[in-house]
Amino acid sequence: MTMTNKTTPANSALIALPAARHLTTAGAAIALIGTFLAWTWTAEFPGDLTVTGYPGGLQVLTLVSTVLTLLFALSGYGIKGLGWLTPGGANSPVRLAALGTLGTLGFTVGAIAVKLGGVVNLEPGAWVSLTGAIIATVAALGLPADQELDDTTRPTPLNRFVNSLRAPAPTRAKDLPNWAEILIIAGAFGVALHVFTYGIDTEYAELFIGYIISVAFGFTALTRAGLIARITRLTTKHRNVTLAAALIAAFCFPFTQQNEQYALIGANILIFATVALGLNVVVGLAGLLDLGYVAFLGVGAYAAALVSGSPLSPVGVQFPFWAAVLTGAAASLIFGVVIGAPTLRLRGDYLAIVTLGFGEIFRLTVNALNGVSGPDLTNGSQGIPSIPDLNLFGFDFGVSHDIAGFTLGRSANYYLLMLVFTAVVVLVFRRSGESRIGRAWVAIREDETAATAMGINAFRLKLLAFALGATLAGLAGTVQAHVSYTVTPEQYQFAGSVPPNSAFLLAAVILGGMGTLSGPLVGAALLYLIPAKLQFMQDYQLFLFGIALILLMRFRPEGLVADRRKQLEFHETGQLDVPAEDAPLTRTTAGTTKAGA
Repeated sequence: MTMTNKTTPANSALIALPAARHLTTAGAAIALIGTFLAWTWTAEFPGDLTVTGYPGGLQVLTLVSTVLTLLFALSGYGIKGLGWLTPGGANSPVRLAALGTLGTLGFTVGAIAVKLGGVVNLEPGAWVSLTGAIIATVAALGLPADQELDDTTRPTPLNRFVNSLRAPAPTRAKDLPNWAEILIIAGAFGVALHVFTYGIDTEYAELFIGYIISVAFGFTALTRAGLIARITRLTTKHRNVTLAAALIAAFCFPFTQQNEQYALIGANILIFATVALGLNVVVGLAGLLDLGYVAFLGVGAYAAALVSGSPLSPVGVQFPFWAAVLTGAAASLIFGVVIGAPTLRLRGDYLAIVTLGFGEIFRLTVNALNGVSGPDLTNGSQGIPSIPDLNLFGFDFGVSHDIAGFTLGRSANYYLLMLVFTAVVVLVFRRSGESRIGRAWVAIREDETAATAMGINAFRLKLLAFALGATLAGLAGTVQAHVSYTVTPEQYQFAGSVPPNSAFLLAAVILGGMGTLSGPLVGAALLYLIPAKLQFMQDYQLFLFGIALILLMRFRPEGLVADRRKQLEFHETGQLDVPAEDAPLTRTTAGTTKAGA
């Protein structure tokens, strides 16, 4: 009798698993070694990749990606101390980290070839790293998927990759002492501050593009591994500690900057993020689609500029800053009520069209108040320039100050001032969102008819949300007027190549996650930082922006930071809930169902 060794698909998967993991680990190690070798022979390529033994520029990003790939690959061997990286034994983090390494390396090789005139300018170190990254990526794609696909779906590599992008089922981590959890939160915000600072401090476009590729794949890999979900659970448990850690991390940012231009980017990001958080009250909580929200920012900025003491201000007065802030906030509040009272009885697309018209009316009106077409109030298209720097309690924001051995320039001074305003807006958003009024806003957003039937005065609460959002935008506008030295009508358009404008503000809320606290802050930071760093792509900015929105709506419609409600809304499982006391149904190979034990 002849014995045949028959290999089933399950057995072949078990046989292929060690080989694929070994190759992934070996490829990542080879790519890591290559980062310590020279990649080019000339220093004409930015970052000086000619040094052996000391990575620089894009080599550093590749080094971080390969280390992350190596750690995820080694965690699958059951090595003590690394199992916490992938508690569920997931393989998708390995694939995503390997793809991030290959993406960063591929872009670097292409950039070197384009800038220096061909791949002949590559030194052996680049080929070593590229070979290792290809080996690691191909081997990682051969690892089994985290979860089996539907019986009728063919497990092709593309399906595996798309499946790997889905959020994993949350795993219950072992409870730690409170002091350990607080240390983890502090460490997480420290890492986030370093990553954010590195992105702002990138000195050339090639490095920033590599940074975006590495961070995108690295963050997705950490999400698939469940690490982000565990950090989120800790931050939810210790909310006050989280807010304090975030505030401290943001406060430390200007002390890490030596370049005034980078500190100015940070200040503008805070202005953009604060306005986006105010819009989140209107769109995210109350569900009112406002396409002219940037006009409220302009109202606050113009009101503060008129009373700032500018020599070209037709008003000719100079208020203290606290009075200018109240003037800008009050002006935006009045405009919010005046515009909202007759229009908030509309819903959906009709409301959006009206708010879009208000934004354009504001821009055209301030452009016409030039003394020719109308009263001389805003100097028309010239705007109000030469806005003086602030001076609060003897502290001049326009000059540098030495604090604890650190030199803070003008941009850093305004960054810290704007950080105080951001903290106030965060406090207002958090308290209002968790209040009875906030819950009523959410009810109106979900179903206004049902909310009205339950006794909620929808019109009054919508008007309150509109007025509150306008006031928060006006607060940010008062600081923006002093940061930019001047206010002009062109700064407050519906869409343009430079944020903030209404389109980018709305996109920041959607990208970050509507109705969340940190979502608009993250979305605004990304949407301001990317155009500021990639100015050479200004002509194609809106085109790339549209592609990014399409990809976001396809793969993560709930936003980068989404609450549980949005995750359940956009990611339906298609399965009916089964009561706990009933026996679960299992699918047989014939397609029928039967009760299981």
